[in-house]
Amino acid sequence: MDTIPLLGSDGSVTRAALREAPGFAKPAGGLTSRVAYAAAHVAPVAWADNTPGRPAEIDWDATLAFRRNVYSWGLGVADAMDTAQRNMGLDAAAVRELIARSAEVAREEGGSVAVGVNTDHVDDELIPLDRIVDAYRTQLAHAEEHGAVPVIMASRHLACAAQSPADYVRVYREVLASATGQVVLHWLGTAFDPQLAGYFGSSDWTAASDTVIEIIGENADRVAGIKMSLLDAVSEVHVRERLPEGVRMFTGDDFNYVGLIGGADVPGAEQPERSAGTDRTHSDALLGAFAAITPVASAAIQALDAGDPDRYYALLKPTEALSRQVFAAPTFFYKTGVAFLAWLNGHQPAFQMVGGLHSARSLPHLSEIVRLANDAHALEDPDLAAARWGSLLTLNGVG
Repeated sequence: MDTIPLLGSDGSVTRAALREAPGFAKPAGGLTSRVAYAAAHVAPVAWADNTPGRPAEIDWDATLAFRRNVYSWGLGVADAMDTAQRNMGLDAAAVRELIARSAEVAREEGGSVAVGVNTDHVDDELIPLDRIVDAYRTQLAHAEEHGAVPVIMASRHLACAAQSPADYVRVYREVLASATGQVVLHWLGTAFDPQLAGYFGSSDWTAASDTVIEIIGENADRVAGIKMSLLDAVSEVHVRERLPEGVRMFTGDDFNYVGLIGGADVPGAEQPERSAGTDRTHSDALLGAFAAITPVASAAIQALDAGDPDRYYALLKPTEALSRQVFAAPTFFYKTGVAFLAWLNGHQPAFQMVGGLHSARSLPHLSEIVRLANDAHALEDPDLAAARWGSLLTLNGVG
């Protein structure tokens, strides 16, 4: 197939030249210059009742095969997080099973898995701080029981109950005191979840970052890193430069990751100005975007490993426009784009999502994802992607 159809917002159809398969090589071992996790999604049983409000019925074969594929490219897997539809279709029972199964796959593949720890198994909307701590501890114990790295996610319960920055400091202190190993903290912005407004005690990120640094400084021996998902490179670099020695910054900025990951090793990459004399020159990665572009992300970091920053930039920079489309407002529907690309690339049998979330984006929006994925060499089997996309258009009456 030489071309691929594109659908305009007015219903018009044009055709673009279909680029050849990228032909990226998988690494012989792990990636070395950066620690990189792809935040993976879940694939549902296509014929099950995965409608809004129903418990998730997951296609475990496709879901776990996707994680094996990520490991084969040298990346780690971040699981049971917002990309896996936490609070948007993935219920508490499914979360627990996903963590257990994903951790088993990680052991089999020799890969690293980090999993979300939250309070979302509690049905009550407003609970006191003591119950929030207990809820975190319950999920923390489950993650550690299965040998996964816990990612302490931002809690809607805590955002609702906390009255001051001191409440956040207290809750995190008590939760981290229960950890048997190191954890990663997660700062999720309101673009991803509006219910987290004012998290860490302020809607001003500069004030909230003081609380974050206080929490990390008080518990530095238990914090391996922090994932920031504010879609603001300036705030990430500001926090990154204040982290204690040995604590990593994992970028969750799906808009600006090329410069943040490349850092000083890639002089041409756009990034905020760093403080003079800082030894914090780059971020590591924990990105939903990397689940959508795993082979490209791996090839780019392999280029950094080989001391070729120009190739890193040439490979990864075109994916940023694709990621910005996937994560376009309303950003919390980005999961639809991740699942759509997984389907186009043959990693799940149907374009279906738990909670019926595959309906959250329009056909013209998906068409722009197709165009940008084609441009960025993110279509792993271009002929398959073109055939599947064409079938979806036909199903929807687009000639």
